[in-house]
Amino acid sequence: MAKKIAFVTDSTAFLTEELRAHPDVYVVPIIIISEGREYEDGVDLSSDQLYDMIRNNKDVPKTSQPSVGSFEALYEQLKKDYDHAIAIHVSNKLSGTVTSSAAGKDHVDFSVEVIDSFSLSYAITTLIYKGMALAEQDVDIKEIANELRAVATRSKNLILLGNLEQLYKGGRMSGVQFLLGNVLQIKPILTINSDGELGLLERIRSEKKATNKIVDLLKQSYKENNIKQVGIMHGNVPEKAMALKQKVEEVTPSIDIVIGEISSSLAVHAGEGSLALFWQIEK
Repeated sequence: MAKKIAFVTDSTAFLTEELRAHPDVYVVPIIIISEGREYEDGVDLSSDQLYDMIRNNKDVPKTSQPSVGSFEALYEQLKKDYDHAIAIHVSNKLSGTVTSSAAGKDHVDFSVEVIDSFSLSYAITTLIYKGMALAEQDVDIKEIANELRAVATRSKNLILLGNLEQLYKGGRMSGVQFLLGNVLQIKPILTINSDGELGLLERIRSEKKATNKIVDLLKQSYKENNIKQVGIMHGNVPEKAMALKQKVEEVTPSIDIVIGEISSSLAVHAGEGSLALFWQIEK
């Protein structure tokens, strides 16, 4: 009989309707702190409410990783119905969620493979689907985990920030950088590298040029590698995501494109208007 496997993630992941409804997928929410109150991302705080806070509150909201206790409680619950769990989380360089999840596991006598996605959002989505496909083939839990760790290193992304203000207010960029960026209308293109660290790839003068640049970079990767799918994630700008989809379709005709929204916990840092491309280089 196949061993039952639960898939655990955090709320930085983009969940398709299918994954949201899936009985074996569990999400531990990132905590969002605003004006002294704590909210659970996606549980008692919607994206709309968050954008409202960003626009109107004096202090910028902050995020915090889920507690060790929240993972411990979930693993205790899963232990009753599952043989194993695979937990796939936001990059350890961006959040302490991987550490919380591993510590929660250590307090419970239950088989959990904790995996650092070295990324976030749609990159986690692809890992969950890959893990489920392998579980359906009855692959051993250790083998599934090792394969997912290998796949995570082949994940690529390009992030076009909608709003420098959020990064500045959140303490992730200096006042001088913020001032220069805003005065010159510079659009930074960021990327999370293979170590899971967020860095500046390029500064571009206008949004149009920056959008064309990320499409060119994807096109280059598409020519050189085997890419089947790309995720376009957006911060409350579905019309910009659709326009980007059309540009992507022109240069990568055979690719499958998924459009989705970045979670509230990511919007806190990236700001409204952000766009991101995520893709996986297949072997």
